[in-house]
Amino acid sequence: MSNSPIFDEMYGLFEGSFDIFSEGEGAETRIPYSQFANWLDKQNLGLLQKQSKRAQDIFRSVGITFNVYGESDGVERLIPFDMIPRILAASEWKILAAGIRQRVTALNAFLYDIYHTQEIVRAGVIPASLINDNDAFVPQMMNFAPPCNIYTHVAGIDVVRTEPGKFFVLEDNVRVPSGVSYMIENRETMMHMFPELFEQNRVRPVGHYPHQLFRSLSECLEAAGTQNPRVSLLTPGVFNSAYFEHAFLADEMGVELIEGSDLFFHDGYIAQRTTKGPQRVDIIYRRVDDGFIDPLNFRPDGILGMPGIFDAYRAGKVMLANAPGAGIADDKAVYSFVPDIIKFYTGEAPKLENIQTWRCSEKDDLAYVLENLEQLVVKEVHGSGGYGMLVGPAASKAEINRFRKKLKSRPSSYIAQPTLALSTVPILTRSGLTPRHVDLRPFVLLSPNGIRITPGGLTRVALKKNSVIVNSSQGGGTKDTWVVDD
Repeated sequence: MSNSPIFDEMYGLFEGSFDIFSEGEGAETRIPYSQFANWLDKQNLGLLQKQSKRAQDIFRSVGITFNVYGESDGVERLIPFDMIPRILAASEWKILAAGIRQRVTALNAFLYDIYHTQEIVRAGVIPASLINDNDAFVPQMMNFAPPCNIYTHVAGIDVVRTEPGKFFVLEDNVRVPSGVSYMIENRETMMHMFPELFEQNRVRPVGHYPHQLFRSLSECLEAAGTQNPRVSLLTPGVFNSAYFEHAFLADEMGVELIEGSDLFFHDGYIAQRTTKGPQRVDIIYRRVDDGFIDPLNFRPDGILGMPGIFDAYRAGKVMLANAPGAGIADDKAVYSFVPDIIKFYTGEAPKLENIQTWRCSEKDDLAYVLENLEQLVVKEVHGSGGYGMLVGPAASKAEINRFRKKLKSRPSSYIAQPTLALSTVPILTRSGLTPRHVDLRPFVLLSPNGIRITPGGLTRVALKKNSVIVNSSQGGGTKDTWVVDD
């Protein structure tokens, strides 16, 4: 871990130990947290801990779970929830939202370009090999424009913070970003347990996201003349790690939750089986990866979708969201070029910075990474969920040596980044408040009518001391995220 001072978002900068708080005693509260801190000072630690257990009981009763792959002793887990909210001032959120809006706009333009004339490659901004040799590139999408030229209908932009006004983009998620159900349920749980907090603080709402998602998807076809398009959500099924979210969103949107076996061709269009007979589907919000949506056009063993659905998509018979092939825009090798992508398509300097990134596919970068593995975080280009990565400062010599061999054998599969002094937010423990590292995933919707960003998003927290891995599959938890008026 970095030896730099740590910025705690509730209490400001502090040096050294991560165990400095005992219910916040002697600490100076930052302004966005002032109202909450006044309330917290009046609470009994024992009662708060009982409320924490109650929150987990609520999650259990609602069924807020996720699945962990590769474990034999029961794969379904409750996602840990911490009651101390992460609070952003409206002025902080304004800066963050402007940067996210710029980034999503540029990434969508990038996707249109690479699937058409590839002007950014012709201009020498990015190498052709980054596109043509990339597993996330879908050549079947070449010279095809989705409705309204929108590829990234739904995006989740992961952001970290190091200083009061300093945000960095950690990664982009424009394939099938997840976590929005936890954002909404975290808020519902907090409002249920502590209604007085929402009377004392002007917290911007997040519960309208499902309605906005439905509207954003519908607007894409309405702009082309389709009235009242029918939307369905395609899930891989109950064993998928995010199945709770799929069911939750379908219910909140008021749409059918379907699997690939529910779909078939009917009168030249895509229909779904219902108790009332065949019903045409105009828009499919898919939570199925590219390779599995159509065995006739992608993986022959990809049976989670429907044979021929991609042909129907290209023929304008159905809309898929997000567009197949969108994943190349969140590829971790492409990530390092995003500042250049923003400049190329918007003519503006990036409003949010990337984290410095070394591309191990490049000889000099690889040499640097191999020499400094103990100080770096190394990630798989196509990895997710915190799997397949090395956190150098926390790794043993044996782990580093094993990873060095991986890097030498498959350098193009990895990128590396420095270990930043990520901001912390206190969590509730048996002894009081203790800071833990956090990141933030704001959720973004793109439609012909503009970009909608839910105020706040999902805060993920590394519950283990000194850990920077926030993924739930790796022991992380979540917090409610507030955007409050200044």
